[in-house]
Amino acid sequence: MKRTEPFVSLVAALNRKRVRFLVIGVWGVNYYGSGATHFHTEDRDLFLPPDPKNELRAWQSCRGEGFELWCGDEPLGEPMDRFLAEQVVSRRALVRADGHGLLVDLTLVMAAFAFDDVWARRRVFKVEGVALPVASLGDIVASKAAAGRPKDRLFLATHEEALRELGRRRRGAPSSHPPKKNKS
Repeated sequence: MKRTEPFVSLVAALNRKRVRFLVIGVWGVNYYGSGATHFHTEDRDLFLPPDPKNELRAWQSCRGEGFELWCGDEPLGEPMDRFLAEQVVSRRALVRADGHGLLVDLTLVMAAFAFDDVWARRRVFKVEGVALPVASLGDIVASKAAAGRPKDRLFLATHEEALRELGRRRRGAPSSHPPKKNKS
């Protein structure tokens, strides 16, 4: 029997609780690539709307899947209730889920974008039969450019051609790389 990857199990739990979220960041870019294009990152980023009820459902899903929740360098406080969720949302604080060898950032911020705008352009991928909403490739790349952090600038500069190629394939435009001819 095949074991489900922990991230997919978490996504399934979020879906069951009707949590609105989008995969963003480098891990989001990976869903647009074929098997040959894969970028490494230490964590996975989920973009959530600034909605305390949604945030609380996300926390419950994470805890139910065996993840510990952190805000800054401290465990997320108890009781984990609507009041705490309102405080986190009002501060746009980052909550990190840690478990199963996986780090998942629950962020309320995506540089230069509002959640509903990104949600409207999302693409849903199926992974092990689980619906996984991912921000559009264009939104992810534009957000990294807008963030302007050194690590984002480095990622964009280092992978500029690969990102351009992913964008072309996504739009159905011809590849800049001609097909290889078979030698017979």
